[in-house]
Amino acid sequence: MPSSRSAGPTSRASDGAGSVAAAAHAARLAPAAPPARVAPAVAALAFKVALAPLLVAQARATRRRTPVLPEADGEREGSVGTAGAPTLRLLVAGDSSAAGVGVARQEQAVVGHLVRALHRECGRRIEWALRARTGLTTRGVHDLLLGAPVFSADVAVVITGVNDVIDQVTTRRAVRDRAALADWLLGPAGVRRVVFAPLPPMHRFPLLPEPLRTVLGGDARRHDAALARWAATRGDVSHAAFALDLDAAGMASDGFHPGEPVYRACGEALAAHVARLSLP
Repeated sequence: MPSSRSAGPTSRASDGAGSVAAAAHAARLAPAAPPARVAPAVAALAFKVALAPLLVAQARATRRRTPVLPEADGEREGSVGTAGAPTLRLLVAGDSSAAGVGVARQEQAVVGHLVRALHRECGRRIEWALRARTGLTTRGVHDLLLGAPVFSADVAVVITGVNDVIDQVTTRRAVRDRAALADWLLGPAGVRRVVFAPLPPMHRFPLLPEPLRTVLGGDARRHDAALARWAATRGDVSHAAFALDLDAAGMASDGFHPGEPVYRACGEALAAHVARLSLP
């Protein structure tokens, strides 16, 4: 029988070994910890980095093969309704989709459908102006308006965002640019309410190849969600949320811009949103 002197260290060593064995056994029995959740934006960035060479090549090839369509022809200011009737003044500002690229005339474009539908919805005379140019980001739309004659409107409808996505403007910067634009419209420009159209589902654009289509589509969804969250914090700004079911038949010949069916759907949805606003 070991002496009490020799028993002390041996017992401590045995206890340590037992604790290690018990811990190892418990670790084997314990359920595995779930993997850490990766933020969607971080996952999207990692996906882009991994596919960067392919995405750049696809973007360049897409630009080369895309036909350059003109902006819609026609008047960029006008009115609908009886002179002397209660009037709503409407400003439409934006990029190529606001400018009507993809159709021949402004009557077929979003502004034409929006103005006519809004006149039907609210029964007012609509005096309207269009300020739009192909290729503009949100910041570019702001610069365009700063350099154009001021059209004092009750409501400004802003159609922008696709070029923010294409130019890889971050969602945070895009929201800042939208806030700066809205503040200028509501301040120096004298507009009473600002409505931002939603970004289109870019993952449904027929022109874009995969995986570029998926990447840009994901970016567009994140931009639109950030826009909606920001607009919800404002009482003088709104995000017109509506869905678009894009297919080749509804798009322009370039597979990137809307055709008249899409412009009609957008114009009517925007008119319904504006008509619901509390306006004097």
